[in-house]
Amino acid sequence: MKSLQLISIPLSALVVTVAAWGLFESVEMRDGRGLTEVTRGATWVDEGRATPGSRRGRKRDVQAVRRQLERGATGTYIADVLIEHDSALARWPDRVNKPLRVWIEPDPALEGWNPDFEHQVRAAFDEWVAVDIPMRFRFVADSADAEVHVTWVDRFNEPISGKTRWARDGRWWIVDGNITIALRHSSGPMLSAAAIHAIALHEVGHLLGLDHSQNPENIMTPRVRVKSLSEADRATMRLLYSLPPGTVR
Repeated sequence: MKSLQLISIPLSALVVTVAAWGLFESVEMRDGRGLTEVTRGATWVDEGRATPGSRRGRKRDVQAVRRQLERGATGTYIADVLIEHDSALARWPDRVNKPLRVWIEPDPALEGWNPDFEHQVRAAFDEWVAVDIPMRFRFVADSADAEVHVTWVDRFNEPISGKTRWARDGRWWIVDGNITIALRHSSGPMLSAAAIHAIALHEVGHLLGLDHSQNPENIMTPRVRVKSLSEADRATMRLLYSLPPGTVR
């Protein structure tokens, strides 16, 4: 398979129209609601082994967005995000006063399940909230009441450990999403609680609108090796949530 090609982007030219996908699944398709569904996947690498509508009414000034991107890009990988999103930014509307409702599958009938895995996922959501973005989460017991669902599988057939799907409208506002996390590597060995936490951090990053970073020191690298957010992860998320969604062409 082809590896993800690196494309160098000067800060003065953050508009990118070329992207090449490699080993990790990245799919966009229309659903029956007229929304665009986006799927992202990543793998854990064990080094020891191998308020809705709050901004919808504002007129979007693309040139102003590009100027703000240039001012804020230092120390972030926002250019990587733009490459993988075809020169556009996707994010949720601000959800501070009305937290995003999240359901985490509590007790899957899977061999090796550990209740601590659910706590690791909750902690991952909390870690992103601590970045100080206008997003809050409320964990609900009823899946029918949730806007985001986190479920588990024994393993994926692809060489990934987690997968995120979210849907966006035509203005690039994210409207719902689902995360799936494996208990095992695709090759068979169990993932540790620390690895589950790292994969959850990565997948929640996707859920919130980030895409892959080419720096392996960041949680959003396709082959996750680190177990916590980097300063670049935090800075990129803060920049994303300081801007309106949509194309920056």
